[in-house]
Amino acid sequence: MKDIHSHLLYGIDDGSKNIEESIPLLKALEKEGVTDLMLTPHYVENSKYNCNNYEKQQIFEEFCKRAEEENINVKLYLGNEVFFTENMLELLEKDEIKTLNNSKYLLFEFPMNNVYHNTATVINDLINHEYVPILAHPERYRRFQEHPKVAEDYLRSGVLLQGNVSSLFGEYGRDAEKTLKFYLKKKWISFLGSDIHHDLKFKGKKLEKKLLRITKDKEYTKKLLEDNFDKVIQNIDLGILR
Repeated sequence: MKDIHSHLLYGIDDGSKNIEESIPLLKALEKEGVTDLMLTPHYVENSKYNCNNYEKQQIFEEFCKRAEEENINVKLYLGNEVFFTENMLELLEKDEIKTLNNSKYLLFEFPMNNVYHNTATVINDLINHEYVPILAHPERYRRFQEHPKVAEDYLRSGVLLQGNVSSLFGEYGRDAEKTLKFYLKKKWISFLGSDIHHDLKFKGKKLEKKLLRITKDKEYTKKLLEDNFDKVIQNIDLGILR
């Protein structure tokens, strides 16, 4: 698996507190078959989770060096998980928030229980400036659980979807698991992530079999586990449903 969502960049959000916590978690991911990991610390405007790009880069370089010293064979990349705000485009232009590996792809999240009514304008502005928004863990949002097909509106606008692997293993409850399975059967999910904070909630070696049982599609499963991640790293178009 190539993991596009994690919180192991330590000391700046609700994930790992320090490098001594991150290293064992990185080793655990490697043991479960993760070969590439995107570090996506939260960015929440006007909160304590607002580490800028310069500071993130310093921590990232320190983490990469330590991982190499520990002989951990996982490639690390840097991004953000941005809490939805009307100012996302401005934050990008000010170099406050980071796209995934400096690509055009931007990972963002919604509040779990609230519905924003101005999302279309913000998303359209991002797309008009040639960014590709990726919505993190749609299966966890109450509105998406109650009305799963609302995701189709976002897909048609140009948003891609990233599911949490642990949702498939019951970590966020039955509704999240059911919703993610629905999206996988529809092939609406483009990426998977561990969303790891403090411990690993799934067995990576069981993941491929579970995905194949759900999707019945080897090619799509490979895209979820590897190919789409690679396209983000290389800043290549995925082909967006509209």
